[in-house]
Amino acid sequence: MAEQVDVVVVGLGVGGEETAGRLAQAGLRVVGIESRLVGGECPYYGCIPSKMMIRAANLIAETRRVEGIAGTATVQPDWAPVAKRIREEATDTWNDQVAVDRLAGKGATVIKDIATITGPNTVRAGDTEYEASRGIVIATGTVPSIPPIDGLAGTPYWTNREAIEVETLPASMLILGGGAIGMELAQVFARFGVQVTVIEGAPEVLAMEEPESGVLAREALERDGVTFRRGAHAKQVGYADGAFTVTLEDGGTATGEKLLVATGRRVATADLGIGKLGLDPAARRIEVDEHVRAGDRVWAVGDVTGVGAFTHNAMYQADIAVRDILREPDAPTASYHAMPRVTFTDPEIGAVGLTEKQARDAGLNVRTGSTPIPASTRGWIHKAGNEGFIKVVMDADRGVLVGATSAGPTGGEVLSALAVAVHAAVPVNSLRQMIYAYPTFHRAIGEALKF
Repeated sequence: MAEQVDVVVVGLGVGGEETAGRLAQAGLRVVGIESRLVGGECPYYGCIPSKMMIRAANLIAETRRVEGIAGTATVQPDWAPVAKRIREEATDTWNDQVAVDRLAGKGATVIKDIATITGPNTVRAGDTEYEASRGIVIATGTVPSIPPIDGLAGTPYWTNREAIEVETLPASMLILGGGAIGMELAQVFARFGVQVTVIEGAPEVLAMEEPESGVLAREALERDGVTFRRGAHAKQVGYADGAFTVTLEDGGTATGEKLLVATGRRVATADLGIGKLGLDPAARRIEVDEHVRAGDRVWAVGDVTGVGAFTHNAMYQADIAVRDILREPDAPTASYHAMPRVTFTDPEIGAVGLTEKQARDAGLNVRTGSTPIPASTRGWIHKAGNEGFIKVVMDADRGVLVGATSAGPTGGEVLSALAVAVHAAVPVNSLRQMIYAYPTFHRAIGEALKF
């Protein structure tokens, strides 16, 4: 006989943990099932440890910028303290007991096992079946998407997980993929002395962002010693004598001691049993409505919904799911028109809403404005490492911003003002009449609006 509960949360990454914890605190009987680490990818293999790596690499770069501004300085990169900090301060050597205890302390029952959905309201974990009177929340995230390249399977290639866990750096590395993950890790490893080659099939890196962003990031990494093979598709992978060789479709080759595959992520719901809920097990994502409902008494939150693979979106959707499950009369509905995202390269590249191309493809009457960060007073003062720009995308018919990019030394922080403008549809005339503090990086927003 099934154990009776109110809600079963399948997957306890960022979104699932937040959902389970808050529902339990509200007095519901909640079972959360996770086969790996409670907390998910972000605290153990993503956001937190990778930004520790980036912080360390940026300190190296800043030290090298002292010349001509504040005297002279030398730096000897050492990976050991970085690896130690990730293990001791971020991941407890990939032990999730603190997270398990935190969630249990909120009143949720945590099951470390593989979940199988067995019916419209039932989930099995181990020998126990749970029947959820209010429903099921799916928060199973994504896994690395490994391309079917001849010879790749069976080789000791890395994903982001092995890259985060590394204690001793290789002399050289190949990276498949010039998206955010590939670019961030490429710059980190290059600044610690690794010879890095990035292989990207698109004409430019960061292909989902403004073209200017890709150029800016690539040129910055080239100054750090990274080699790029753009418009290059891997045809075959070979591994012998402790080294990888990637053969490209144009006949060229690239070699490296390690191979990092950073070609995106995919959902892994084929064996979860979502067909029992009326959902397609082969779908690329679980479709949700404005209440993040995927069906009758079924909700989905986080990366599995395909709405941006971002921790902040998982938390956003978790809040909507919680309030809908609790039947709050003023429960919010989801809107993704002002989705922010940041690529934490140096310079940081923050963006919100639509790119210029996306806006034009949507049929909007588009006007844009842009200004380089070095031309701003703060950028001029900053001098070394001041590369970047502000770009705004306006729907001229409505007179509001529908997208923007903030790239620069603090691009992700400056983005906040632009995110508010896009989210709240602040009239561009109002933005032009604002008082922008002097001398700040964000003052460049005012300049970008002078079009």
